[in-house]
Amino acid sequence: MNTVIDPTLYLPQLARILEITPMTAREKFFLLELPHPLNHRPGQFVMLSRFGVGEAPISITCGPRNDNLLEMVIRDAGSLTHALHTMKPGQTLGVRGPFGSGFDLESLVGHPLVLLVGGLGLVPMRSLIQAVLARLEQFPSLTIISGCRTPADELYREEMRALERLGENNGKIRVIRLVDRTDHLPWDGRVGLVTAPIAELSLDPARTLVALCGPPVMYKFVLLELKSRGIPDDHIFVDLERRMKCGVGKCGHCQINQVTCCQEGPVFRYDRIAHLPEALP
Repeated sequence: MNTVIDPTLYLPQLARILEITPMTAREKFFLLELPHPLNHRPGQFVMLSRFGVGEAPISITCGPRNDNLLEMVIRDAGSLTHALHTMKPGQTLGVRGPFGSGFDLESLVGHPLVLLVGGLGLVPMRSLIQAVLARLEQFPSLTIISGCRTPADELYREEMRALERLGENNGKIRVIRLVDRTDHLPWDGRVGLVTAPIAELSLDPARTLVALCGPPVMYKFVLLELKSRGIPDDHIFVDLERRMKCGVGKCGHCQINQVTCCQEGPVFRYDRIAHLPEALP
């Protein structure tokens, strides 16, 4: 029997760059216009290509949208991403996807949410933050703990500040911003690790859901703190970063034991991968 293959899995749609804005010394914000709506879920990613240079997985940083726009934040970390940083509005990129599991927003509704992010982890987590804010009346509370190395590395600073102010008015949102060190730069948040505020949170282990996204070394210590507060493994979601190459589970680059990150992840419920030796360091 012939298998019908969805050509969108392999053929990129052409996206026009509308805006490129520097965010830090290493990250730039990209706004793209697609020929068709992406129809993505929070936590999914796309395979982004500059023709003649290469292709790489890039997180989607906006929540689900009804228009043809796509938002991303790209770090200059290699030959392809450096080439992307040299591009200008009006030029064209290739976009395949969306790929990955993402977050099932309906399964989160009705639960208090705690989102812990480190560094570039705020980029994919912002897609969930925006989706939750659009339906905030369906969530008892939203707590965001966001950490980075220094004030110069903070992403979406004004958005995080605006959420802090919103939380002061409605009581449902709490934002805690941290840096490892200030480097003598102006800073209006806390100094410390993202694990520190967990002890002060009012958590109901039977109802609270927690999502993590950040450098792998952060997960070990955050998970220990959450376990000490009684949060069960099936109430924790982790966004795992792997070097994804194809997006369709064929090449094996992103495989975690028998699990392909690009198809079954990058968002995993922790109890599904806690037993896999290759999942976390």
